[in-house]
Amino acid sequence: MQIRHAIRVRHYSRRTEQAYVAWIRRFIVQNGTRHPRELGAQEVTAFLSQLAARGVSASTQNQALSAILFLYDVVIGDRLPWMNTIVRAQRPVRLPVVLSRGEVASLLAQLRGPVWLMASLMYGAGLRLLECAELRVKDLNFDRGEITVRDGKGGKDRVTMLPGAVRGSLLDHLRRVQAQHVADLAAGRGAVALPGALRAKYPRARKEWAWQWVFPATRFHLDRATGERRRYHLHESVLQRAVKEAARAAAISRPATCHSLRHSFATHLLEAGYDIRTIQELLGHRGVNTTMIYTHVMNQGGRGVRSPLDQDDPAAAQ
Repeated sequence: MQIRHAIRVRHYSRRTEQAYVAWIRRFIVQNGTRHPRELGAQEVTAFLSQLAARGVSASTQNQALSAILFLYDVVIGDRLPWMNTIVRAQRPVRLPVVLSRGEVASLLAQLRGPVWLMASLMYGAGLRLLECAELRVKDLNFDRGEITVRDGKGGKDRVTMLPGAVRGSLLDHLRRVQAQHVADLAAGRGAVALPGALRAKYPRARKEWAWQWVFPATRFHLDRATGERRRYHLHESVLQRAVKEAARAAAISRPATCHSLRHSFATHLLEAGYDIRTIQELLGHRGVNTTMIYTHVMNQGGRGVRSPLDQDDPAAAQ
């Protein structure tokens, strides 16, 4: 398919490919499967308006617009004047949900096994959900206490810390995963998906221990491209569901999610006095302005200002 080829040539993520193809298909079907060259600003605006009427978020609406613009600008190769007049939906500015240290400890105490390790790494290293799920053995450096995040958001690599608190548990986990990998190899399996063109460049790497997932799935799946039965990484929905249930069991009243652990990582480092630019690099933010939002949710009341009601109350000052 021409759209998929154009996306893969530009090394967009697999999820971006799936989303763009789905949005383009919906756009064409809604307009009676007419060729996109016969459509224009009126049809695009009507499509986006229909999405807004259905109550989709601004980010979802903008993703649909990006897919349609990609279709015209890249796939068809026709930069039309009306494309500059389409207005993107304004995303509301929301403060992130940040858990206290006590709430994080209570949440983690409800988890066991690989999901506990994954949640601990999200909080202890500031990893995004997919970054954690897609960790490979070679990305862990126990000697330096570092985790290398490959191809993170925006296609960037970065280095963050490997928390000492999980070092022993993580090594035990890797020994079990390696034993499973050896058993898979003995059964004629054990191959793993490789990024980009590495499969053709290093055909043997797909069975090497260094390239295996840190958190492999419990079951095999059939790779349609190669016909191989292989393990993918543990699906992120497994961790999402486990964290949601753990938050409920820990009686956390706010809507805590996996990303709340990353938000808490940044906020707690700020509260501990670490430099905001260092935290920006650990998080992989493009600019410091994105990281600045955590200064608004630090555990200091209204931006560090004491209420006048508390200033004359000796008990409140303690």
